[in-house]
Amino acid sequence: MSSPIRIHPQNSKIFEFRGQPLVLLTATEHYGAVMNRPFRYERYLTDAAEKGMTLTRLFVLFRELQTPINPYSTCKPETPDYVAPFERTGPGRALDGEPKFDLDRPNAEFFERLHGFLASASDHGIIVEVVLFSNTYNDTVWGMNPLNPANNINGLDEMKWQEYMSRRHANLWQRQMAHAARIVTECNRYDNVIFEICNEPIDILGGDNPDSNEINEWLSALIQVVRDTEANLPNKHLVAGQEAWKFEGWNQFSDLSFQGMDYNVVNMHPLPNTIYNGRGYELGQFMSKQLRLRELRDYGLATYQEHKPLNQDEDNIASQYKDYDGWTIHRKRAWTTLLTGGHYDYIDFSIVPYLETGTPDSSRYVRTWFSHLSKFIHALDLVNARPLPEIVKSAPPNTLDVAFGVLGEQIVVYLADERELTSAGQLPQGDPPPGAGEPIRGQLVIDLPQGRYDVAMFDPKTGLYSPSITIEGGADTSIRLPEFIHDIAVIIRRSDA
Repeated sequence: MSSPIRIHPQNSKIFEFRGQPLVLLTATEHYGAVMNRPFRYERYLTDAAEKGMTLTRLFVLFRELQTPINPYSTCKPETPDYVAPFERTGPGRALDGEPKFDLDRPNAEFFERLHGFLASASDHGIIVEVVLFSNTYNDTVWGMNPLNPANNINGLDEMKWQEYMSRRHANLWQRQMAHAARIVTECNRYDNVIFEICNEPIDILGGDNPDSNEINEWLSALIQVVRDTEANLPNKHLVAGQEAWKFEGWNQFSDLSFQGMDYNVVNMHPLPNTIYNGRGYELGQFMSKQLRLRELRDYGLATYQEHKPLNQDEDNIASQYKDYDGWTIHRKRAWTTLLTGGHYDYIDFSIVPYLETGTPDSSRYVRTWFSHLSKFIHALDLVNARPLPEIVKSAPPNTLDVAFGVLGEQIVVYLADERELTSAGQLPQGDPPPGAGEPIRGQLVIDLPQGRYDVAMFDPKTGLYSPSITIEGGADTSIRLPEFIHDIAVIIRRSDA
């Protein structure tokens, strides 16, 4: 086996996998693929690879509920179909009506599915972010967790669900360490694995609940469990995650994730008031259909100075809307994130058990659009490319510009209509007005080094390039744009003529 995926030695914002630079991109984060028995993961992974997806995200313990705003997904299995890492032996019944778990007995079916999934993903060259734990959110969701004392025969303490992300209960902590070590050990042989410690470690304010400091101490201890477990194993894998953040007021901090905690990769969920270096970035309300493209760009540019890769993980701004508008929002957000040097993960809720390749429309639109983006981004000189925010002097009204590349050699300027859809949720004052989808025309003015350049247009929807023209570079170089709707990419390459 080759060495596991690692931070690229020449560019700390991207990855190296099997000797090649890699950007993580997916519209298919199907995090319940192993735990959901009817889900035919081979079909899912084959289609994901055909669409150029380089990432999938896999939960190995957490199980959640469908809600009106958070649709059915692979991570919401029917109770008889839930495959946990532990055997259901009884005696007695868990809160979901099935036999209780014995935490001392690994479930052979789970680990067979886990290895089958990881091996298939490896064959397809897809990175798997294996998520060890998750917030449990409320009493009902906690009631489905195998580590809830009501669901197992192993004598764990009674506790509030808020205390799950802490080390307050010694016997629970021992079980959490054992679970993490077992998963890490089982995964060690694979080169296509990254570990995430905990999904959404939220500080629930009030009473004597664990605060951010206590949750961060728990997260750091789990990072150390991963490091210690792999210390005497053949391979060492990257660890991803984020610091604890506060649910009330959407105070999602990120400085400690980049600068203080022992993460290799920073995972942020795009949310309101995502804070870096004292500034809050409004990245969009959960399931709101808000675009919030400028804030997303500016957060990516601000954090680019950090040495760790940024993965905009589990973007759920419009994923409940399985329609053209929702998919267009995520296409724009994906392009913007990647061209600010980040990585992007969106949940395509059109993929569920028995429909592992999505619907005809999701395949035709969002999954094909992401395929175009994956091919496009991996054709660039990723090792040497950087965001170039200072080179665009002006762009057509209502557009957001994102410039990326190697100055004087190859530059991409992505232009997107940043106006919000009329159906978007309540927008903060000062946002661009509704009107997205109307034709855009005008000129791009850009500063280029002196020289001759070939210029072509790329359509993110069709994946097609226009014929190129040759221009002379210099300060205030003007490029006339064709009329476009929603977005376009301008490709500028130094001419060999």
